[in-house]
Amino acid sequence: METSAYAIVHFFPGGTKDQYEASVAAAHPGEGQRPPGQIFHAAGPSDGGWRVIAIHESKESWESFRDSTLMPLLQKGVEGGFTTMPEATEIPLHNLLM
Repeated sequence: METSAYAIVHFFPGGTKDQYEASVAAAHPGEGQRPPGQIFHAAGPSDGGWRVIAIHESKESWESFRDSTLMPLLQKGVEGGFTTMPEATEIPLHNLLM
């Protein structure tokens, strides 16, 4: 079952829960809310840092959020947020069960 959904896995080396909380508060429209087009969001500690997994409705939805919101925020810097740019893996999804 082919889908147009698109997954993004970000790894922030040395990242912490507090940095994640500050960054997600700045990038998302409100507490417990996802950006338009994002259908899944999960995050947690990972060996040596912090990992964020997001699924968007489409690659275009991801690119819109990335280019208009996420990257400008990360490049400018978020007070208390992540201090490095993430290592990114992008995955066009073949199947998505929810």
